Parts: sequence; C-alpha cells; structure tokens
Amino acid sequence: MSSTPNSTPETPKADRRTRVTVLVALAANLVIAVAKAVGGVLAHSPALLSEAAHSVADSMNEIFLLAALRRSRRPADARHPFGYGKERFFWSLLAAVGIFVMGGCFSFFQGVEALRGGSEEKFSGYVAGMVVLGVAFVAEGLSLVRALYQVRGQGGVANGLRDPALRTVVAEDATAVLGVTLALAGMALHMVTGQVVWEASASLAIGVLLVYVAYRLGRDARDQLIGEAADPEAAGRIRALLAAQPEIDSVEALFTMKTGLETALVAARVDLVPGLDSEDVEEVAVRIKRSIARTVAEADQIFLDVTERSAREAQGSPAATGERGGA
Repeated sequence: MSSTPNSTPETPKADRRTRVTVLVALAANLVIAVAKAVGGVLAHSPALLSEAAHSVADSMNEIFLLAALRRSRRPADARHPFGYGKERFFWSLLAAVGIFVMGGCFSFFQGVEALRGGSEEKFSGYVAGMVVLGVAFVAEGLSLVRALYQVRGQGGVANGLRDPALRTVVAEDATAVLGVTLALAGMALHMVTGQVVWEASASLAIGVLLVYVAYRLGRDARDQLIGEAADPEAAGRIRALLAAQPEIDSVEALFTMKTGLETALVAARVDLVPGLDSEDVEEVAVRIKRSIARTVAEADQIFLDVTERSAREAQGSPAATGERGGA
C-alpha cells in the first residue's frame, strides 16, 4: 500500500467571506435576541418569547461556526494525520443540536403553556413587540441576503452550500425570516380575535420549523462525520482514469471519503497486467497517483493497493460494487 499527499486546497478568501457572513449574522441575532426577550416579557407573548429563544440559539450556533472555521484549517499532525477538516462537520452538528434544544423545544414549551394557561393581554406591549419583530424581519432579511450573495459568489447552491458553516447560516436566516413572519401573524390574530390559540399555534409552528431544520442540518453533519464518500462525479472520474491506464488490468475496488470541506481520501485496489517488475510497478503507481491528484483537486491522500486477486473474486464485494461505503 502506498500513498501520496496532495497539497491541500486552501481557500482563505472563501473562509474570510464566510467568517464575515457569520459575524454579520451573530451581531444581528445578539441584538434581536435581547429586543425579543424584553418585548416578550413585557407583552407576555409566547410567540415573541419563542422567537427570542430562536435568536439565542442562532447566536450560540454562530459562535460554534466561528470555532469551526478557525479549527478546521489546522495542519495535519501526528495525532491527526488526515488533518482537522472534519472539525467543520462536528461544530455544525453542535449547531443543529442547539437549534433543536434551545429553539425548537422552548418554542413547543411556550406554545403548550399558552394553550394551558392563557395569556395576559397587554396590547400596548404587543404593539411594541410587533415593532421589534418588524425590525428583526429587516435585520434577518439583510443577513440572509448577505449569505445568499456569498453562496452565489461561490458557484451557486450546489457548490456554495457544500460548506456546512455557510449552509447553517443560510438555514438559520431563512428560518428566522419565516419564524418572525409566523410570530407576527400569531400576535396580530391574537390582538384581533382575543384568542390566544392563534399565538400558541404560531409558537408551535415555529417549534416544528426549528426541529425540522435541526434534523436536516444534523443529518448532513452526521453523514460527513461518519465518513461520507466523495462526490459521485469525482469518484467516476477517478474510476475512469484508472480503467484507462494500460498497466491496469482491472479496478477491483475504489474507496473515497471526505476528510474535510475540500479534501478527500482515495484508496484503490487494482490488478496490474502481468510482466511488470518492481521498478515498473513503482513508476506506474507514482504516475497514476499524480494523474489522480491533477484530475481531482480534492484528492488529498491517495492510496494504491496492487493485488494479484482477480477482479472476478472482488466483483460481488460491497466496495467493488459501490455499495455501503464503496464509491
């Protein structure tokens, strides 16, 4: 088994843009969280308090994402020979947990409590609360526009949302805009009808929204943490490149795994044509690994295993067929 490290694709400019986007979202959420909390207490509004919890959760998550941006760029060392790229996925998972616990669960609690005990009506407080939500809508909308602008600048949805930090910010801001809209609708209907069920329903709807977003973000982070395969298109290019080499008789298995946002491990088991001596094998291996590195920029670590086992013996294995971890 042999390997070759490719130079890690550095994107300091992209990281700086993402950091600015996260800082903008953090500043907006901190100010809005305080305003929502004060307005919610004064108005005794469950929907507004749910939105305050939502903003607090988002603020904590932005801190997690800043940690992810800083720690994921540390170079590989003896303890972590494949680098720290997966730090991005770990902190994104914590952000999803934060949305679920601090945002979703508290929103459910506020909605249920409002249905059980009613809500004290202070319409003057409600007017102030709705003003707070209006300001929050504008601030969250501007933060969302900033995040979407960066997504567009990084190649659109398919490429820009590969970064879990940026993906989390977009999800949080979009959820915040929708959550503020639900809270405004619930408060307005409560004021018009005098029925707290409208505002309680808005709080419960915000809870459902946050739990769903947390689930989607957590699922993506989980897949990446446990060893998600590289992009199928990249794996296909690697397999085609290997199959095209005259010295390779068959490609028995190909494994890929994301080790970071822009890095991946590639391991291939190949059967060479008969008649090659040890020097030829080494020269072929080096040339093939260099070709893979040029063809697929994210191939950071490349391993080739030259085996005498026939392709027919490996044909039914999960790795060879691309099932359950094989690319």
